[in-house]
Amino acid sequence: SYLGDIARFDFGFSIANYPVTVNDLIAQALPWTIVLMLTATAIAFVLGSLLGALTGWPKAARGFRWLTPFIMVFAAVPFYLIGLLLIDLFAFRLRWFPIGGGMSIGASPEWSWAAIWDIVQHATLPAMSIVLAAIGVWALQMRGMMVGVLGEDFITFAEAKGVRPRRLFLRYGMRNAILPQLTMLALVYGQVVTGAVLVEVVFAYPGLGTVLFQAIQLSDFFVIQGVVFILVLTVAFSMLVMDLILPILDPRLR
Repeated sequence: SYLGDIARFDFGFSIANYPVTVNDLIAQALPWTIVLMLTATAIAFVLGSLLGALTGWPKAARGFRWLTPFIMVFAAVPFYLIGLLLIDLFAFRLRWFPIGGGMSIGASPEWSWAAIWDIVQHATLPAMSIVLAAIGVWALQMRGMMVGVLGEDFITFAEAKGVRPRRLFLRYGMRNAILPQLTMLALVYGQVVTGAVLVEVVFAYPGLGTVLFQAIQLSDFFVIQGVVFILVLTVAFSMLVMDLILPILDPRLR
């Protein structure tokens, strides 16, 4: 009976919040997490991949090589620890951003510039913590793959043909090195619905990660099963999309 309900996306009632249904809890939290994680992950992927490619490219400016130790540090520091540091600096000391939450107390989501700006202000610090930590991971991976691509025959052949340095870097180096990154991006986007759970908890952000964390604390099994099931579907869907896109980006896969 339960499997039949799941097939209709009916996850039942929340034990801790009865008579609220699991679908209602997921529907309320999912948009917050998707907007935060999609934006932060996209920014971290683009900046981290470009930075990693430049640090591994021998003809890049010498200053990029000095960034490698900083990249390694950011890759090792977890999201939530960076979040605590950002709260201390920008929320407590400088008071530039709110401490936490998704909106100001008493406010409700609506399509107005004031509401949108309020949401952006509350999402800035969580997004910054995710971006700063993820940039290091993406950059280190991209640097390793770029170094591996440098030894390929097509790079030597392109240099012998006199290909311009910029085209050599973008079309021959980065385009081939970024393919494994895209597969990893699909896995990361597949887990976007759970968000960075501890980041959402630290900032009291009303996303799906907070819902999952509270469900685990309260032993709300139906909510946990519903969130995990959505996670499985998003991972499968994102991998399917990436399998369709990769042959377009890399003709060799056809």
